[in-house]
Amino acid sequence: MPVAARRDLYEVLGVQREASPDDIKRAYRQAALKYHPDRNSEDPDAEDKFKEASAAYEILSDPDKRHRYDRFGHEGLNGASMHDFSGMRAEDIFSIFGDIFGDVFGGGGRADRGVNLQLEIELELADVAHDVERQIEFTRNDFCDVCGGNGAEPGSKLRTCQTCGGYGQVERTSGLGFFMTRMVTACPDCRGAGKTVTKPCKPCRGRGRVQKERLVTIKIPAGVQDGQAVRLRGEGEPSQQGDSRGDLLCYVRIKPHPYLVRNGNDLIFDLPISFTQAALGTKVEVPTLAGKSEITIKPGSQHADLVRLAGKGVPDVRSRRHGDLIVRLLIEVPRRLNDRQRELLSQFAETEDKQSLPTTRGFFEKLKEYLASLSS
Repeated sequence: MPVAARRDLYEVLGVQREASPDDIKRAYRQAALKYHPDRNSEDPDAEDKFKEASAAYEILSDPDKRHRYDRFGHEGLNGASMHDFSGMRAEDIFSIFGDIFGDVFGGGGRADRGVNLQLEIELELADVAHDVERQIEFTRNDFCDVCGGNGAEPGSKLRTCQTCGGYGQVERTSGLGFFMTRMVTACPDCRGAGKTVTKPCKPCRGRGRVQKERLVTIKIPAGVQDGQAVRLRGEGEPSQQGDSRGDLLCYVRIKPHPYLVRNGNDLIFDLPISFTQAALGTKVEVPTLAGKSEITIKPGSQHADLVRLAGKGVPDVRSRRHGDLIVRLLIEVPRRLNDRQRELLSQFAETEDKQSLPTTRGFFEKLKEYLASLSS
């Protein structure tokens, strides 16, 4: 459900119901400037308000959706194709409304954001059963300690960029005949800073960035899935202008267990047993993530029967409720018998009363009838 579904959409953008498309677009631009999380760090609800305004604009900027909303309210939007802004990041919303933010933030429809970094963390399956912490050491581009990130030798001056005139942006116009395209991008000379360096900093060679080692501690929640990413906000690399940092995305890779296979929050263990164990019943120890547990195999167990150990699986990453350990019985028939075993089995076979086996009796009776019908 869109973020703005709980409030009147016109109220969210602060416009009247008869507002023109340009009025709605202008109101959304103002809301974006006011509530964007990179520009408003004082208001703890700024990001939610930004997403709420984005959801309202998506509906009111679409003539069909706006008409349905005006006639039937939020109920009229059921079934309409819309984004779920509640789970999106601000920079991803920029890619949807690039025509709005190209003028507001200058260049490409995206705010000046840092670079996200990615790495992998390998865990044992047993680690997934509980919350774990890992220390991670990585290298990232960071601000130069000597120049503070501006690329200039301490004590030297910065001069206004002659290409963009200090605005940090340049306008490029292209087109063919009547059709013209106007695009505002970051200045290629000052990279959006509006200033150029007269005397470059020696340690960073005027780049303002150097490679630095970083050690962080990451908390991985119980029940994490293989391939799932844990995000550390602000641990990525700084943006060109240093206004914000990217994030560190830690992708979890879970090593295969020698015996247990994960299926959602359940664990599957295939247990080979002999036909005598299946017939007579027995007790067997099986591995779990916490050690081992004993299970009881009932007399007369069949191939592929399941024995379930409740709560011995993996916790759900949200509800924390544990799955089960499911033991699947695989009855193995010996391929080779010694003389004594063959003799005992022959004696046992003579004592078998196939008429006393309900499943076998029913199967062979139906087979006999079917074969008789083929010969008639």
